[in-house]
Amino acid sequence: MSPKQIDPNWESMIENYEVPEWLVDGKLGVWFHWGIPSAVDDDRPNDGSWYGRNMYGGGKEQAKVLSAWHTERYGAPSEFGYEKLVPLFKGENWDPDALVAFVKENGARFIMPVATHHDNFDLYDSSHPWNSVDMGPHRDVLGEWKTAATKHGLKFGVSTHLYWSPGWWRTARKYQKKGTLAWKLFNMDYDAKNYASQDSWNEHWYERCWEIIEKYDPDMFNNDAPFPKVGPGKGLGVKLFSDYINRDLKENKGKQTVVLSLKDKTVNKEAFTYNLERGGAGEIKTEPWLWATDLSGNWFYRKNAVNKMSVPVMVANAVDAISKNGIVMLNVALKGDGTIPEKQLGYLTAFGDFLKINGEGVYGSRPWKIFGEGTVVVKDKRQGENHQEYSQEDIRFTTKDGNLYVFVLSKPTQNIVIKTLGTVGVLNKEIKCVELLGSKEKIEWNRSKDGLTITLPKELPGNIVNGFRIKLSK
Repeated sequence: MSPKQIDPNWESMIENYEVPEWLVDGKLGVWFHWGIPSAVDDDRPNDGSWYGRNMYGGGKEQAKVLSAWHTERYGAPSEFGYEKLVPLFKGENWDPDALVAFVKENGARFIMPVATHHDNFDLYDSSHPWNSVDMGPHRDVLGEWKTAATKHGLKFGVSTHLYWSPGWWRTARKYQKKGTLAWKLFNMDYDAKNYASQDSWNEHWYERCWEIIEKYDPDMFNNDAPFPKVGPGKGLGVKLFSDYINRDLKENKGKQTVVLSLKDKTVNKEAFTYNLERGGAGEIKTEPWLWATDLSGNWFYRKNAVNKMSVPVMVANAVDAISKNGIVMLNVALKGDGTIPEKQLGYLTAFGDFLKINGEGVYGSRPWKIFGEGTVVVKDKRQGENHQEYSQEDIRFTTKDGNLYVFVLSKPTQNIVIKTLGTVGVLNKEIKCVELLGSKEKIEWNRSKDGLTITLPKELPGNIVNGFRIKLSK
């Protein structure tokens, strides 16, 4: 019997796409943004994480400021274009084995490095001439990431941001000369305004993406940009995505083991795994989704970038996402030399410390009947993620193996009252005992119609979020 095949249309994707258990059980992945922008002088002004586009100026004030800075620091864009920044990207201290070991130690179950950003530079052994093997660090970056992930038992994802590259480079076009190697970097063979309906571009995009899939066999494919639509793009977007899943089904006897991640909110989210970048969920989502946030404040490393989300809020936001069927994906912006900046280390180790104590109620868990209770309201949308501090009144739930797990999203200073778990409410089982994760202390508690009250423990193992295991009667 031949394995099932998904037809190259959204209806078939909706009917057949299945999220593999490894993603839902694993809960935490690390996204790595690293490339040419990482090696630009780190004292640069705010570039909106789009250095290449903005260095050529344009109508926006940010682009004008950056272009003036680039001219002063490197020379006019007409003379010192983006292509001349490539040799600065050396990755001289990049050790993917050590980096993967570090993120695994801090709880990650998969990694997802950027393969190609909007700048059209491939971080792998590519047929496209602008790539990291032939230029820059002269290393197969994706290949080395995958080797490290495999060695340490992590799933391996890739992220491509290629699709809108012809338009992204619009401001650089006036400086390009036909017949030069730079002509291909700036995608000059494609229409800057109408590329989305240009067959040659859509076919080129498909071939570049398929090359990644064929060469690196990723467990997860994230398309962080638009893609060819069914009409003007001849459906090459959904064809690539269905081909990716079909390839996996063929190799695994009809069982899906890979994840397709997209940001397109116009397509039914049963057809893929939704990347809810820098946003949040207001309620439990029917389908697993990705809470993707950036730890650097800029996606690509810039020394003076500021993450407006504090470390405690990040940890609590992550637990909030997990309680709503979310998977956490933390972006690390490596320096040009390939190391993690100190500020970002603090975020990773804080969440790692939480997971070392509370992982039992996270890994392999599922949402409960409701996500929780409290005063902080998380908006249900992409962008606009929560920056508000949580209090001990903010509670989140997960469930696993018949136990209910309760997470208090701020370190409590007095007895904890969980209104949802009163004798009158959604918990229609008896509570056998309450235990503090990471502690052997006997926990005192009392349940009434007003809620479950947990006496403040003498010692709390978690610096930010503390979890309780609630054993229930059968």
